[in-house]
Amino acid sequence: MSQLQEYKCPCCGGAIAFDANLQKMKCPYCDTEFEMETLVSYDNELKQDTDDSMEWDTNAGGEWEDGETDHLRVYICKSCGGEIVGDETLGATACPFCDNPVVMMGQFKGDLKPDCVIPFKVDKKAAVAALNRHYSGKRLLPKVFKDQNHIEEVKGVYVPFWLFDADANANIRYRASRVRHWSDSRYNYTETSYFSVVRGGQVAFEHVPVDGSTKIDDTMMESLEPFNFADAVDFQTAYLAGYLADKYDVNADTSRDRANERIRQSTEQAFARTVTGYSTVIPEHTNIQLNNGTAKYALYPVWLLNTDWNGKKYTFAVNGQSGKIVGDLPLDKGAFWKWFFGIFAGVTAVCYLLQWLLAL
Repeated sequence: MSQLQEYKCPCCGGAIAFDANLQKMKCPYCDTEFEMETLVSYDNELKQDTDDSMEWDTNAGGEWEDGETDHLRVYICKSCGGEIVGDETLGATACPFCDNPVVMMGQFKGDLKPDCVIPFKVDKKAAVAALNRHYSGKRLLPKVFKDQNHIEEVKGVYVPFWLFDADANANIRYRASRVRHWSDSRYNYTETSYFSVVRGGQVAFEHVPVDGSTKIDDTMMESLEPFNFADAVDFQTAYLAGYLADKYDVNADTSRDRANERIRQSTEQAFARTVTGYSTVIPEHTNIQLNNGTAKYALYPVWLLNTDWNGKKYTFAVNGQSGKIVGDLPLDKGAFWKWFFGIFAGVTAVCYLLQWLLAL
């Protein structure tokens, strides 16, 4: 089958024809004129044109294996209809498409509903200011930590906590010693007396917190304390809007071991402060009996910022109630050696100057 050839104006796309009077090709739409030699070259270019070839292998992804989706949840944003995918512990977040704050209502029903929540007292602006103060003056800190855009990524999170109340009846026995020194004209004397000291009593504990999330380091959360429980209110999902929130993935029974350890340490420290007037005091035996032990489920406010540097994750946390900040800072070794050799060069120059001045 014969192919049709059309000549199109390169300027406006209109069909062009030969003008006998001009002996040129002319576009009747934009009045552009073309020399014949120009059209020959243009025609050769058109003959080299080929159709698009844009094929794709769309066999992307794979089949989910049994059990792989058990810990995933999909929610639909009521504002824009976008899908929000999270894990089974996600309780509140923001829609990634319209930034609308959303709360996963199903996460806080039945036995998963918190008893109370401490609302955020420190806003994002104050959290960012706290981070800036934490980084201020640390010239050997890697630049990524001080980048303002990165600091603005700090996120407000309601962290799940178990709060334990109990009365602790304790009996503790200590081995103590008292040392006396004296001397006469011939000898120096040392007398060591040993005592068995017993203390007994009761200590009441309220709201001993234990982090109920495996995602957050327990030691970091304990370093953020204290949280003032006087600010706690009955839980309402409205407090979660605009923040992230997790439900617990460590239950109360599992958290009891950590609560017992914290109660034991606090009891021993309180009783040890009553054993005074001795040179040495060593605990020999401790017996603690807990009574009236109860637990509450609460959400505490925390601002979190995660930073990856040299393959290691660094997490900084700000108490969302008091503004207290915790987090380890790394040392930029490159900046350290530049600083060290700069100081060394400066000291060397001063020494040479002093030597020159003394030689005058």
